[in-house]
Amino acid sequence: MELIQNTADLSAYLAADEVIDHHHPVVRETAARLAEGATDSYAYARAAYGFVRDAILHSADAGDPRVTWRASDVLEQRTGICYAKAHALAALLRAEDIPTALCYQRLAHDDGSGHAVHGLVAVRFHGAWHRQDPRGNKPGVDARFSLDGERLAWIPDAASGEVDHPLLYAEPHPLVIGALKAAPDRTYLWKTLPDAL
Repeated sequence: MELIQNTADLSAYLAADEVIDHHHPVVRETAARLAEGATDSYAYARAAYGFVRDAILHSADAGDPRVTWRASDVLEQRTGICYAKAHALAALLRAEDIPTALCYQRLAHDDGSGHAVHGLVAVRFHGAWHRQDPRGNKPGVDARFSLDGERLAWIPDAASGEVDHPLLYAEPHPLVIGALKAAPDRTYLWKTLPDAL
């Protein structure tokens, strides 16, 4: 699948905003800590990915009712669903000048009711975009950082209406942010996740 930037301006994929707040001290401190052992930007990206995937719990897997959406809050509270974890990883990567996009898949909802949009990121290395899924591994999910072939949590099944969205967003999709901001807790959020973009 060809990934398509929704803006031609590569600098947009380095920007900070209300959600990807990589100017925030929590993001900067976390990035500095992860950068200490990294020999280059690839090693840093791999370390940041591993940290978000493994040290920040996916709130559904952990049974955590909190809803986070701002990158600094995700890093501080160490919890979030896929979108929130993608925001945190995007902030950590952009903090170290690695262009990072937000991207999405439409997958079968894990509660069995239709579909839900799943969030991940794409990083730019060597003139190409590479999707990464930091949602967190669990039985049946073995996502890994890779620039040599995708190692995502899920591969969409077109026969069941699942879709890979090729657009790379510089900012989170408005439907995603709307759902996160409107949810008082994760149980409510699970019923109001966008089912398509």
